[in-house]
Amino acid sequence: MTAERDFIPLSLCVLTVSDSRTLADDSSGDYLVQSLTQAGHRLAERKLLPDDRYKLRAAVSQWIADDSIDGILVTGGTGFTGRDSTPEALLPLLDKEMPGFGELFRAISYDEIGTSTLQSRAFAGLANATFLFCLPGSTSACRTAWEKIVGAQLDARTRPCNLATLRPRLKE
Repeated sequence: MTAERDFIPLSLCVLTVSDSRTLADDSSGDYLVQSLTQAGHRLAERKLLPDDRYKLRAAVSQWIADDSIDGILVTGGTGFTGRDSTPEALLPLLDKEMPGFGELFRAISYDEIGTSTLQSRAFAGLANATFLFCLPGSTSACRTAWEKIVGAQLDARTRPCNLATLRPRLKE
């Protein structure tokens, strides 16, 4: 019989990237905040910024420099339009990419939206021992990512392994 693991609450930030939304109508950010808090994690901070690579990089850099922040969930700016710049802004900050996240997200999304999943440049990685997940801006994409990937990987009880239990070893 294997021993049960305890839940480890993580301190998470939510960043919405949008030129058109406000905090009052940010359904994707609202969904992520609600989901992480319902799961037992703590919301450390929430921001909404325009799709400007330097503002995005500055905000995320501040969070990854803070040792009390365990992870960051970014929604928006991962498409192909001229203003979509989340990957260009944040990929340079990563110490390690997590290619499996984007691959898995697009594979799951294919079952939901077909070949339109090709338009997602969702990605994840590690920056200064902080998990960074960059998701499309739609609420349904955030739901897919949280319910089918991120929520479980940030839960220390997920077997056989998860990201939450790696946190203490990330700076070894």
